[in-house]
Amino acid sequence: MIVSPKMQEVLDFYNKGLQLYKERKFKEAKGQFQKALEIEPEDGPSQLYIERCDDYIAEPPPEDWDGVYNMKTK
Repeated sequence: MIVSPKMQEVLDFYNKGLQLYKERKFKEAKGQFQKALEIEPEDGPSQLYIERCDDYIAEPPPEDWDGVYNMKTK
C-alpha cells in the first residue's frame, strides 16, 4: 500500500509513541502522539493514546504491567 508523505510522518510519530508507551515512558509517548496530531488532528488512535498516557502519568500502572489498558469507567 502506498502512503502519502504526510501520512507516513503521522505513522512514524505514532509508532515511536507506541514504542515509548510500551516502555512505560508515558510523557515521551504523549509528545510523539501530539506531534502526530499536529499533522493530522483527527487521528483517533493518537487521541486515544494521549488519554491513556494522561491516565498513566497521573496513576502509573503496576510494575508487572503487560501493556494492556484497563478501562476504569464505561
